[in-house]
Amino acid sequence: MVRDFTLNEVYFLLLATRWTVLLALIAFAGGGLLGLVIAGLRVSPSAILRNAAIAYIQFFQGTPVLIQLFMVYYGTAFIGLSPDPWSAAALTFIVNSAAFFGEIFYTAIESIPRGQWEVSRALGFRFVPTLRLVILPQAVRLMLPPTVGFMVQIIKGTSVASLIGLTELARTATVINTVTFEPALVFGTVAAIYFALCWPLSLLGAALERRILGQRQRTTPLGKGAPASPASAVAGPD
Repeated sequence: MVRDFTLNEVYFLLLATRWTVLLALIAFAGGGLLGLVIAGLRVSPSAILRNAAIAYIQFFQGTPVLIQLFMVYYGTAFIGLSPDPWSAAALTFIVNSAAFFGEIFYTAIESIPRGQWEVSRALGFRFVPTLRLVILPQAVRLMLPPTVGFMVQIIKGTSVASLIGLTELARTATVINTVTFEPALVFGTVAAIYFALCWPLSLLGAALERRILGQRQRTTPLGKGAPASPASAVAGPD
């Protein structure tokens, strides 16, 4: 039965937006924590741990998130697991986001002068206390702009979860389109919702980057360039 695209359909799209936002927040929080661990491994004194972190980043940045999602949702059946769409999507976006967050955090950590590591060692600090107490507090402000900016990529990337049946914004739009046959209205509304979610974050990320760049230029001695921003270290997921 064909029906018109009305405010009732817009309401259903807005309800589905909750699940898109929730999935993005789960990926952001879980991926951020795991990414911090990966960044720590990348600056570890152990070559084995460094190489493991590099391999992790290269794999998840070098393969499409859709393939990763299918591997988790369908591939785990070979080991006797049958994750529901929510669990599969959450796990996929956490491990995928962690690779990008790991690169962002690593770049910020590397922007801190190496002399701070040396001074900490001279004072008797071991690797983990130095990273936690000396390096990370300074690197956090460098992490903020690209971290906020990457949240935009996460929100847009969650749409692929519709392909395994997760009823988020994109999936709901597809269902509504099958009964209204108004693709321009349906997907135009969806595009507007995604834009409303992402545009403020893009503005915030750009504002933070301008502010931090201005601070670094004021504190950088003449004739010396500031290190590259971590924002240039990564691209969004496929």
